[in-house]
Amino acid sequence: MPKSTQKIRKIYMDYAASIEANPSSIHSFGADAKRKLENARKVVADALSARPEEIVFTSGGTESNNLAIQGVVYPYLTSPYSRGRKKEGVIPHIITTNIEHPSVLETFKLLEKWKLARISLVPVEENGIVNPKKIRKEIKESTVLVSVMYANNEIGTIQPVREIAKEIRHWKKNRKKQNFHQVLGSPGPRAPARPFENFLFPVFHTDAVQAVNYLDLNVQKLGVDLLSLSGSKIEGAGRVGVLYKKKSVPLANIFGGGNQEFGFRPGTENLPEILKFAKALQIVQKIKEKETKRLAVLRDYFFAKLSRTVLDIRANGDLKNRLPNNVNITVPNIPSDLLVIELSARGVMASAKSACQSGDRKVSHVIKAINKNIKETDGSLRFSFGRKTTKADIDYTVRSLSQILTKLKKWYD
Repeated sequence: MPKSTQKIRKIYMDYAASIEANPSSIHSFGADAKRKLENARKVVADALSARPEEIVFTSGGTESNNLAIQGVVYPYLTSPYSRGRKKEGVIPHIITTNIEHPSVLETFKLLEKWKLARISLVPVEENGIVNPKKIRKEIKESTVLVSVMYANNEIGTIQPVREIAKEIRHWKKNRKKQNFHQVLGSPGPRAPARPFENFLFPVFHTDAVQAVNYLDLNVQKLGVDLLSLSGSKIEGAGRVGVLYKKKSVPLANIFGGGNQEFGFRPGTENLPEILKFAKALQIVQKIKEKETKRLAVLRDYFFAKLSRTVLDIRANGDLKNRLPNNVNITVPNIPSDLLVIELSARGVMASAKSACQSGDRKVSHVIKAINKNIKETDGSLRFSFGRKTTKADIDYTVRSLSQILTKLKKWYD
């Protein structure tokens, strides 16, 4: 186990064994817990070049994404303002791409199914990257949210978040500044004042769960209003999530309960996991540049080794503009599940698609989006690298895959 991971686990054990106080309590133990919580919040804020009050801790990436999406849409659906909205016949419009994580894509589809929002799914290009101008083209007067992931969880392609942010800003500048009432109808006559009624929409959200280890998370440079993170993708981090919320952005509490996390996420904070997350994020910031370069060399070596084999394999996604730890391929006519099992038997842990969809035997929606000719019988594999991955691991993986395909093609050809 790496020393950094040992250090993080020690922090967790020391805290869990010493204090179990609620950070919201006013006694001395509670005050100590609160101090630790706010210190962790500042660490995360510093990593994002944000303010501590712009950091909301959640249970994970899925919750962060849901809070971002539903939290922007729901203010327009609350009863004090629904009279004007219904009268005008306008509901919020939201935009995303066709390769998002299920926690984003399925939330969008549910909002549409429940008639709470109209959605636009912008298709990515064949290389798995969306054209920012296509995003801008979909923006309407009623658009309240654009959500585009920073890096894809399956094929690793990096989306042009900064360029998308610029397109959104340009659209806002060229638009006649309209307040909430003009876009979605006037509120009821007794509706209370809205603190964000002059906020210029749309809000821009990015799911940065996969990007945290390798890409720049400076929210000022990215130009985003909301950004989601998860500890599940950081070595040694806790099972906790983060939502960055720009101070000026309107967001609703989509849960019932208390007023924790600035009123956006009720429930007692999981402080031990939050402390682990903050420490792991600190470590990531220190090693990010060096580790990214190391893994990019291994990734390119992997693709080069595959290209020199006689195997019938297709690489998925742009070969360069992708995460350094990601290799994704399609193998014709051999099921993904069988490939995963065969590799696992040889000690190689690969995956077929997002873990959230692992029980679904259909071809991944991400692979379908970039390959219109994909068949249900074709298999796809994702290989992910980490801090312990070596060149020898790559050699062994390619050799094992070659042996497996040589054997299986006799059955499936």
